[in-house]
Amino acid sequence: MLYSLYETQRSLMEPFADLAQATAKFYSNPLNPFGQTQLAHRMSAGYELLYRLGKDYEKPEFGIRTVLVDGVEVAIHERVELDKPFCELRRFKRFSDDPDTLNTLKGQPVVLVVAPLSGHYATLLRETVRTLLGGHKVYITDWKNARTVPLADGDFHLDDYVNYVQEFIRHLQARYGNCHVMSVCQPTVPVLAAISLMASRGEATPLSMTMMGGPIDARRAPTEVNHLATQHSYEWFENNVIYRVPDSLPGAGRRVYPGFLQHTGFVAMNPDRHATSHYDYFKNLVKGDDASAEAHRKFYDEYNAVLDMDAHYYLETIRTVFQDFDLVKGTWDVRSESGELERVRPQDIRGTALLTVEGELDDISGSGQTEAAHDLCTGIAAADREHLEVKGAGHYGIFSGRRWREIVYPRVRSFILAHNAPAAADAHAA
Repeated sequence: MLYSLYETQRSLMEPFADLAQATAKFYSNPLNPFGQTQLAHRMSAGYELLYRLGKDYEKPEFGIRTVLVDGVEVAIHERVELDKPFCELRRFKRFSDDPDTLNTLKGQPVVLVVAPLSGHYATLLRETVRTLLGGHKVYITDWKNARTVPLADGDFHLDDYVNYVQEFIRHLQARYGNCHVMSVCQPTVPVLAAISLMASRGEATPLSMTMMGGPIDARRAPTEVNHLATQHSYEWFENNVIYRVPDSLPGAGRRVYPGFLQHTGFVAMNPDRHATSHYDYFKNLVKGDDASAEAHRKFYDEYNAVLDMDAHYYLETIRTVFQDFDLVKGTWDVRSESGELERVRPQDIRGTALLTVEGELDDISGSGQTEAAHDLCTGIAAADREHLEVKGAGHYGIFSGRRWREIVYPRVRSFILAHNAPAAADAHAA
């Protein structure tokens, strides 16, 4: 019922948002004889803010057209390499006509970026991908909005997430010989499970795994996110935050944790900061500070674009990661694609180097939660394990912004290069 009410409200708001946008343009139009007054500026800014608050935010695009590789501009072609019911493996292929640059591209390491499935789209890692493309072949997991996945495609469980990651790793290994894996936030847990299971079976594992700001052990330095999961029972989440997708959408009837509820939770964590940000946006519009206003738009175009998660996956993540702590207790069994239950044993990993990254001020994954991976991966030699705590960085600062570019990425790049083995690369792959 709540989801249907939300969709009705969204549909009713759409014409008002469009009207607010048109009115804002009217007052800011230079041909309007009254458009250059201070009152007109304030009216235009007010209606623009109303439009931004009322509009529907769709999935953004990555929009990475070119990157610099050793000072040379390289073209990027984005394409879907594998298409699964709930995820696309997306590749950012690089092109150059310069022979030396092309040779450089061919010899660079392959990185699978496993993006979070926790409310936002993979485009949240746009800057992460753009930076990596300067020195790596890059693939990313682009998770689909569950409300667009028909019921006929089945359910999506946490076990399926683990199996998807393994399939993507094998795909890159078959193409390049091997790869490196980077997981940001939520996927650190299923990624560690995926690589653990591969190691236990005797499969080739990635050359390295970089885990950034994730809840490997959510008992350490618990945050508000952790408290929410522990203060309520599994049944409470099932009864209070799970709804069926309305009939008007492709995934009609699917039980999901709606993105609009997740977005409400995001905003509720820092309501004062968001209110101040919107007021500053209004003032910047009045002043004509276009650069600051555009920065606000870009941030909230991403922040306000949210997706639904399949109920099975969401509830199983709550229980496994944040309530029962199955990974760190050694009690997590994952069902393979063949239907067999397998115990997750991180201690079986040996040929994969481990780098963990945390932000000193992370209010989503607290201090020590990601570093806990080192206590589990006892089979990895000490020389192949590193940890980085980024001073002054919050959750987003470890994968975007100045600290990501100047502190985290150089360390990640050095770590990957130090553990990169010659790969049987496709001669045309860049």
